[in-house]
Amino acid sequence: MIAEGYVANGVKTYISSRKADACAATAARLSEEGECISIPADLSTMEGIQALAAELKTREKQLDILVNNAGATWGAPLEEFPEAGWDKVMDINVKGPFFLTQALLPLLEAAANVVDPARVINIGSVDGLNINRLPTFSYGPSKAAVHHLTRTLAAHLAERMITVNAIAPGPFPSKMMEHTLKTMGEQIREGVPLKRVGEPTDMAGTAIYLASKAGAYLSGVVIPVDGGIIACAGTL
Repeated sequence: MIAEGYVANGVKTYISSRKADACAATAARLSEEGECISIPADLSTMEGIQALAAELKTREKQLDILVNNAGATWGAPLEEFPEAGWDKVMDINVKGPFFLTQALLPLLEAAANVVDPARVINIGSVDGLNINRLPTFSYGPSKAAVHHLTRTLAAHLAERMITVNAIAPGPFPSKMMEHTLKTMGEQIREGVPLKRVGEPTDMAGTAIYLASKAGAYLSGVVIPVDGGIIACAGTL
């Protein structure tokens, strides 16, 4: 959703995922609207992070926008929740964004200036602000960590003219949410104050705002894009 919004608005956009075929297919589809380039990498590992950063450095002298979007979840009953489910989610959702940002700092700094800072946009979740009753015990804490990491990096990178903000989506029709929406879609919609799930333009518009001149004076904030779930919690 975010990549499509950027490409449609003239941004040269690189996308990355572990699945090379899916990444290439998405880049090909988005390239019908603009410039989208696939660089497959497993960003849950330090080797994958370093490989992506090294490849980008051979292609670009600067990086204006970094969106840390890769995410995973894991569900199991509390008594059965495995260490693997904890580690996988924390590695992808928290460790990956930190070390990829670290690896790409030289390119971000090359793009940064006082009037138009470089941008880091982390994708958190309303589950990092609220309590999800599903048995996804590592997911919410990982997203809460993403939100706090956002504020921490914002404080450390402000002097380098790099802003760091986060988007905390509510329910959207993503691959991660596909099964949940199929089995609990009506219940989920009823739980959203605006009575719908998010649409691609809701996510793309927020990411475009944060990357645009309009968002240049914003850093260290977490924006819920959730149909009012967090703002109206406990009031309905």
